[in-house]
Amino acid sequence: MKCPFCGNSGGSVIDSRPVEGSSVVRRRRECHACKKRFTTFERIESMPLMVIKKDKRREVFDRNKLQEGILLACQKRPISLDTVEKIVSEIEEELQDYIMEVSSKVIGEIVLRKLRKLDEVAYVRFASVYRQFNDIDTFLKELKKLKRRNRHKGNVHKWLSRRG
Repeated sequence: MKCPFCGNSGGSVIDSRPVEGSSVVRRRRECHACKKRFTTFERIESMPLMVIKKDKRREVFDRNKLQEGILLACQKRPISLDTVEKIVSEIEEELQDYIMEVSSKVIGEIVLRKLRKLDEVAYVRFASVYRQFNDIDTFLKELKKLKRRNRHKGNVHKWLSRRG
C-alpha cells in the first residue's frame, strides 16, 4: 500500500477490524519510511449488476438513477431524503439476489411495492411513469385498485383487532 504522505510503498497493518453492518474492513497502517499512520478501507470488488431494459439493451445498474426516480415521485410529499436513501439501499440489497442481470421490470415492481407502503401519491406518480399511463382512465383504474387494496387491508385490520 502506497503511503499518502510520502509515496513509499513499504508499510504494515497495525489494526484491522470490520466496519459494522457492511462487508468492509477498516485497516490502520503505518509507513516504514515516514512513520505516519493512515487508514484504508478494503471491500470485495463485485461484478456490476446489469439491468436489462425493455428494448433488451443492457446497462450497468445506477443507484443514482434509481434514487432520482424515487425522489421525483416523492417530490413535495412529507418524505425525508433519509427515507428515500433507506428505500434505495433496501432495493439494492434485494437486487443482490440477482447474480449478474436483472430486468428493469423487476426493479420497477420492487420500487412500486416500497412506495405503495410509504405514500400513495408517490406510488401513483411512479406508477404513471413506470407503467406509461396514457390517459385519465388508466389513472382511475390504478386508483381504484389502490382503494380496493386499502379497503381490504382495513377489513383485515378490523378482523384482527376483533380476534385480539
